[in-house]
Amino acid sequence: SSEFIENDIAEWNSKRGFQTYNELSFSRNRTDLKGINLNISHVVTNEDTYNHLEDFRNTHIDPLSKLNWLIMKNLLVILNATSTPLFVTTWGYMNSNTSKFTGMIGDLQSDNAEIGGTALFFTIDRIDVIEYIAPSAPTYMKFIFKAPPLSYVSNVFTLPFDTDVWYSCFALVPLIFVTIYIIVKWEWKDPMFKEEIQETNSNSIVPLRPGLIDVLVMQLGAITQQGTESEPKSNAGRIATIFAFIAFMFLYTSYSANIVAILQSTTESIKTLEDLLNSRISLGVEDIVYAHYYFKTAKEPTRKAIYEQKIAPKGQKPNFMTMQEGIGRVQKGFFAFHVEVSSGYKMIGGTFQESEKCSLKEIVFINLVEPWVSIKKRSAYKEIIKVGLRKMLETGIQRRYINRIYTKKPVCQSKGSNFGSAAILDCYAAFLIFGFGIFLSFFILFFEILANRRIKSREMCVGVVNSSSGAAKLGGIINFVN
Repeated sequence: SSEFIENDIAEWNSKRGFQTYNELSFSRNRTDLKGINLNISHVVTNEDTYNHLEDFRNTHIDPLSKLNWLIMKNLLVILNATSTPLFVTTWGYMNSNTSKFTGMIGDLQSDNAEIGGTALFFTIDRIDVIEYIAPSAPTYMKFIFKAPPLSYVSNVFTLPFDTDVWYSCFALVPLIFVTIYIIVKWEWKDPMFKEEIQETNSNSIVPLRPGLIDVLVMQLGAITQQGTESEPKSNAGRIATIFAFIAFMFLYTSYSANIVAILQSTTESIKTLEDLLNSRISLGVEDIVYAHYYFKTAKEPTRKAIYEQKIAPKGQKPNFMTMQEGIGRVQKGFFAFHVEVSSGYKMIGGTFQESEKCSLKEIVFINLVEPWVSIKKRSAYKEIIKVGLRKMLETGIQRRYINRIYTKKPVCQSKGSNFGSAAILDCYAAFLIFGFGIFLSFFILFFEILANRRIKSREMCVGVVNSSSGAAKLGGIINFVN
């Protein structure tokens, strides 16, 4: 601008000297740039962003770009400046051969732009070519996943009771078994009960026999609340049986109530990157420029192993995908998706059921400070731009835009009413017991068949020997008569 701005710095006269003195401050006295043009470079990674820079639609797409576009627009109003926007597709990364940056940082480095219109993260190689002047938005990238069910890490059928209760149950079962067995054994030996037992044989209720298997089957019926077809006949036996059924009824009720709650619970065992690496959860990453850069350049052993083993295994297509695909796989379970959390939660809020939101977990992969707005090195407008950005932050203008564009983590409002169908993994122990029982029954059946055949063959041998000896005796008698 050809127009000069005058500031009264001091007032002086020859008799009294300085009457007033005002310190010259560029940030205070030079806030009106008189319409000067400031080139601002913006990063846009999705074509749809050009259509919705100011209407707050599709805020999950390029939220950082849309937020900073609005901030820059207000900054120009504060400074009374104009701008020629420059649009690039990347923040910029250094070429190792030329030491030149691409993208937005390249525009600042080559003086094509005065301000970086889209905030960016701190990296060591960028500090030499740009200056960071003000924070922009709480933008963070994390792995988002649904916590696996508790059966993923534990046998849920052992969790309803703690260790002391299990020990008490294991002591109670043999105690009841021995008590009932002794009573039944006495019943069958006592002469008074023999007559009663014989009379009862004709009735529907069968007396309990004094066999280990018979008593065991009766006790299993009590434990599983299935009842029994036989029972002791003495008062002592009936009292023992009644109290056994009552004790096992309370245990059965407590166990059933707890197992229902546990089957709907999720595990808290996956909290770190190392836990995520060692888990059976698959991983994916949003297909965006900076994600490729940070994952490929990771040097910490755990992060490097995550990239090489779960993100981009050798010989396989890397798991970089669109947000729609990644969030969809998170909803199905056993999948963690690395995404900018605001964008991810925006889509989750519109696709997940309320109960599914309660199991969402986060794990940070990239430990970075929130992105800051940058300008070119040694810019003459550094102080006034910084003051303008601080004004918007302090007056709440920037916070208003953040609240309208960025989405927070969904609040779990139905945690107590969650319901999910039991999967194969939840019932693994039950199927294992069932399979073991079938195997054991066939195993015993096989030996019973062998034993039965051996008994029959032995009986046949005995019969042949008896018939041979009988024929020999008959022949001897005939010879004697002759």
